[in-house]
Amino acid sequence: MKNIKAVLFDLDGTLLDTLDDLTDAVNATMRVFGYPEHTKAAVRSYVGNGVTRLMELVLPGGAEDENFEEATAVYRRIYAAHSEEKTRPYDGIAECVGTLARCGIKTAVVSNKPDETTVRLTKKWFPEIHAAAGENEAAGIRRKPAPDMVLRAMAALGVTPEETVYVGDSEVDLLTAKNAGLPCISVLWGFRDREELAAAGASVLIGTPQELTELVTEGTGPADARKEHAEDGCRS
Repeated sequence: MKNIKAVLFDLDGTLLDTLDDLTDAVNATMRVFGYPEHTKAAVRSYVGNGVTRLMELVLPGGAEDENFEEATAVYRRIYAAHSEEKTRPYDGIAECVGTLARCGIKTAVVSNKPDETTVRLTKKWFPEIHAAAGENEAAGIRRKPAPDMVLRAMAALGVTPEETVYVGDSEVDLLTAKNAGLPCISVLWGFRDREELAAAGASVLIGTPQELTELVTEGTGPADARKEHAEDGCRS
């Protein structure tokens, strides 16, 4: 990919392996209401569309469950309090983000995770990332796959769609990128497998963060800058 100046990342399943903490929070919520618990594999398939959709999928009565509003609030409280217990960056992703920063590529996170948690986790694990935004529909910013957060992130970074690539792990991310007019790189270490991503229209799939670094930094910056950063992983 040539002339990329910015990378927008999804968070869950792309930068951070959050599945254990998400599953624990879901099941702690289920226990509060005496509902059946869910396997990690099931929760893996449910996440990606925000808290409201997650609750629709895990509650026995779905969106019409008598405890829907209360259970959603309980889940939010539990997850906010326990979102950092088992969550960790995927192997090699911190190094990838660091290399992008050294190559002068701007980065941001756009996530359907609650905004406060998104910002906190991004700052904790990836201080090089320039901006982070999570779900904030109360402010009139639609969650993904609407392009709202992506467009705001590009404006904050001062880049155009032609200079930006989106990186995610799900069908939601593919549709988000399409709605924002961006190319999408789909990662295979997250919450969806190759078959699911291919069925959703993924055309660029990668298996390691190193592949992402190589794709994005190809041809980055002027010749002098590429030479200066060659040892840091920037490609000429």
